[in-house]
Amino acid sequence: MIEIVVKGFIIGLLVSSPMGPVNMLCVQRTLNKGRKHGFATGMGAMLSDLTYATITMFGLSFVEEFLQKHDTVFQFVGSVLLFVFGFFVFRTNPLKEWTPQTKTEDSSCLRDFVSSFFITFSNVAIILVFITLYARFTFMPVNEGVAHWVVALVAFVLGAFSWWFFISWFVARLRKHFNRQGLVILNRIVGSILMIISVVGVLFSMFGITL
Repeated sequence: MIEIVVKGFIIGLLVSSPMGPVNMLCVQRTLNKGRKHGFATGMGAMLSDLTYATITMFGLSFVEEFLQKHDTVFQFVGSVLLFVFGFFVFRTNPLKEWTPQTKTEDSSCLRDFVSSFFITFSNVAIILVFITLYARFTFMPVNEGVAHWVVALVAFVLGAFSWWFFISWFVARLRKHFNRQGLVILNRIVGSILMIISVVGVLFSMFGITL
């Protein structure tokens, strides 16, 4: 159970942290309208990611036996794909998504939440990221029972929540001294972490260690 909590938390954190369009939207709204609007944006993204996390989890449960027989192979493949994903995150310039507003729009946090949900939900390719992470961490709690499945989703939510809480707090804290170049550095840190995790996964799979 502890293993499920740790892996679920890490997956939730890794899915949320790359500085893509929604992260940039969170930063923009935090700067333009305040922390609660940025956090509401993150919560909308988290709900969308949770939906896809659940769909992917149940989809992979139908081929669980096959995955278990070839868990080392899938861990290796998942690690390689994770490295590629981390490399692209590292190389991505988040400032391309930066479109500062000259005028603050009047909108409620609920509107920010809903718009963020649909923006994130429109990116169906996120399922491939989930498959990669599930394979890398051999994360398959859905067939362990309802309790394990619920714990896995709660752990995922905690990981994603932690990221959105941090990024909205961090940007709001440095609002008056905000340096956009810091976003590039943050993105490279996230990309580096993903690549390091993938390299460890490759080494473990080569020696037949499942993690």
